Order: sequence, then structure tokens, then C-alpha cells
Amino acid sequence: MTSSERHQRLINVQLDEKTLVRRKPEVEHERAIAIYDLLEENYFCPVSELTGPYSLHISVADNRLILDIRAEDDETRLAEVTLPLSPFRAVVKDYFLICESYYNAIKKSTPSQIEAIDMGRRGLHNEGSELLRERLAGKIEVDFETARRLFTLVCILHIRG
Repeated sequence: MTSSERHQRLINVQLDEKTLVRRKPEVEHERAIAIYDLLEENYFCPVSELTGPYSLHISVADNRLILDIRAEDDETRLAEVTLPLSPFRAVVKDYFLICESYYNAIKKSTPSQIEAIDMGRRGLHNEGSELLRERLAGKIEVDFETARRLFTLVCILHIRG
């Protein structure tokens, strides 16, 4: 990893708690893992003259995903990237459905049935991650693993009461 790449990373990620509702323990666990893994290893490079590391605040407002990119101090706003949520609706809906099937299967299905559902779940997650990378193109460069973890957080922000 070059010196430049070490700086093009996230060191803090926060979800807008105003847009969140009480979540199931499984969802809260996924959120915690996604943020932990994201902070452990990521590549996040706004397409600009900005240099990190960065703090990222993620929220949803007016049917848009808002990525508020801040300096390391978490106070200084550097940039804001907004994406319409409509392109994500179908894949997020399908992902939620298969996740529900997966959690139900864990309780009463055979290991091979659980594995089959999990393969579908991972496939949809990958599809959503690639869609996120495509939508961020020209705005923020991220590697695939970073996109996967960010997609998990996007899904969590879709949960409504």
C-alpha cells in the first residue's frame, strides 16, 4: 500500500440515527460488523484533490442517499455526495426478502438448504455492491469490499418503522 493509498481511507463511519428505527438483533449485528470491517480495511477515494483519511456520515433524506465526507477531525466538511435511492430499491427489497428467508432457515432448515439460501443472499449483496460502485463512479472510488460494507449500511438505512 502506497502512502497515498493509506490516506485514501475511512477512519470513522456514522449512520444518521434520526433515520434509523429500532432494529432486530440480527440487523444490529450486521451493522456493527459492517462498520468494524469497514474501518479495519477500506479504500475510499473521493475523485477530487481531497486527501484523507476521512470521516463519513451516511444519511437518507428526500429519497436520496447522502454521503457527508469530513476530515479526520470529524468536524470539517470536505464534500457531500448524493445519490438517488430509486436505483437501489429493487435489489434492497430482494435482499431483505432473502435475508428474512435466511434467518428463518437457520432456525429450521437443513445445512444444505441454509447454504443455498446464503449463496443467493451473497449474490444479491454482490449485485447491490456493484450497483453502488457504478453509482459512485466519477464521484468516489471504492474497492469491492468497501462497496460491500457500504451497501450493508445502505440497506440498514432503508429500514423504516
